[in-house]
This record gives sequence, C-alpha cells and structure tokens, in this order.
Amino acid sequence: MARRPRVIRTLVALDRAVDRFRRAKEMIALVPTMGALHAGHLALVRLARRRARRVIVSIFVNPTQFAPTEDFDTYPRTMRSDLDALARIGIDLVWAPPVDVMYSRGFCTRIALEGPAEVGLEDAFRPHFFSGVATVVAKLFLQCRPDIAIFGEKDFQQLKVVTRMARDLDTRVKVVGAPTLREQDGLALSSRNVYLTPKERAVAPTLHRVLAQCAERIAAGQPIAPVMADGRAAIEQAGFVVDYLEARDADTLEPIASPRREPKSSDRGAKPRALRLLVAARLGNTRLIDNIAV
Repeated sequence: MARRPRVIRTLVALDRAVDRFRRAKEMIALVPTMGALHAGHLALVRLARRRARRVIVSIFVNPTQFAPTEDFDTYPRTMRSDLDALARIGIDLVWAPPVDVMYSRGFCTRIALEGPAEVGLEDAFRPHFFSGVATVVAKLFLQCRPDIAIFGEKDFQQLKVVTRMARDLDTRVKVVGAPTLREQDGLALSSRNVYLTPKERAVAPTLHRVLAQCAERIAAGQPIAPVMADGRAAIEQAGFVVDYLEARDADTLEPIASPRREPKSSDRGAKPRALRLLVAARLGNTRLIDNIAV
C-alpha cells in the first residue's frame, strides 16, 4: 500500500514545508475539504496534481460555517480512510489543524461579504454560512500560500463567493472550478449522502433529473417562470421540501426573467446569456443541493 501523506497540524511545521516548496519555485495547489472524502473530492485532488507540482489537501471541519441547528457534531469524520485514499493519489501533505490552531483564543475576525454571497440562495437559508466559509478559506490561502485552489462546482454559489473574495482581496490565488461528479443515476456526490435512508437514496436522483429537464426546456426557448414552477412541483411531489429552485445568471447569480440579454444600441439583437439552475431541498433529515448549466 502507498505511504500515507504527511499530516501537519501546526503552523510552524506548515510554514517550513511551504517554504521548501517556495524555495524550489514549485507551483502549489490547495484542495480545501472538510474530510469524509469521496470520489468527488478525489477528482479535485487529481485535477490539482495535473495543475501543480505540489498539492496540499486541507482537512478541517469548520465550526464557523455551521449554525447551532446544523450537523457540526455529527458531520462525518473519517481521517483514517481519507489518508488511505490520498495515499493512492500521492499528494504532498495534509493540513489538518485543530480548531484552536485555526481559531486561536480570542479570535474575533470575520470577512463581510456582498455580491454573490447576497443573492437569496444559500444565504437566505444559512445566513451565517458564507462569512464562515470566506474567513476560513482566506486563512487557508494565507497559511498554505497556494498558486491555485480547486473547488467543486456542486457548491456553485460557494465557488462564486470564493472566486470573488480571492480577487477582491488580491490574494494572487487562482480559484479553479471542477465539474460535479455524480453517481450513475445522476445524484451529485456529497459527504452528506451517507445520511440518506435506502428509500430516500432511491428518490434523491430526482433533483438532477428535474434540473436536466428544466435546462432542456429553457434551452429550447420555453419561458423560465413556468418551467421552474413545474420543476418545483415535480421535486415536491417526489417527497422533497424545497428551499429554492432558481434560474440565475451564471456569473453574478442575480435573478433573471429571460435567457437573453437586453440588446445594446450597438447590438443587432439580444444575445444569449449563460444561465445556471440551482436547487436546494430537504429529503427527510438530509439537505441536498445541486446545479446545472443551461
């Protein structure tokens, strides 16, 4: 069996390791995770291996992005199997700080966000979430000093928030989005899928199926509002409680009413715009999210 990657838990040891990479002028890629690694995470790590000489995977279950009613205490923690999986890929090191290293005593700083963090999607249901994400990601960028950072497109609003934050704060980190990995029946891979009962697991692929149907209808020119209303009804009929099902501008995540841009005076006509359909819904005790391009 391949040797497990080195696990670093202190900032002093991390600084020494990153200094060695920097002195050798080696490109560094960071893959931030909360552990409980599945094939989707490993696809991000493989992409990082193709893009950089050195790869750091962070494993940190971030308490600041969980509300008191959410699953921080029960979130799956599988460090041993995570390290075994990473060993087979051959990464350089794992940054796995304890909570008191990431957030030292008296820690009182958070990043305030606007733009894609305030568009009425995840932020409407988890108002604490993106500030916690942006703060911990900014700290990871400062700690690991990567050239690029890989994030999955499954958490599409998060990807947009992190990309904007990295640009606005002049981090010099290039944020790279990676396509969502799915089961054969279309269910997006997620660490929270383990919470699904067998009956719920059979129903869960409805989210992706309905998204795909809605995207096909919108691409064919059907009006967005009735298409999304039909999609919501189909998801609810399958047994989900829907938080949102929305068609948004793929760049800004702002609401849209038409898949065509308003024409400018110099245009010969309205131009198509990139759209993203996004959904969040609860099935039993499990909250699932997904998205698809149009």
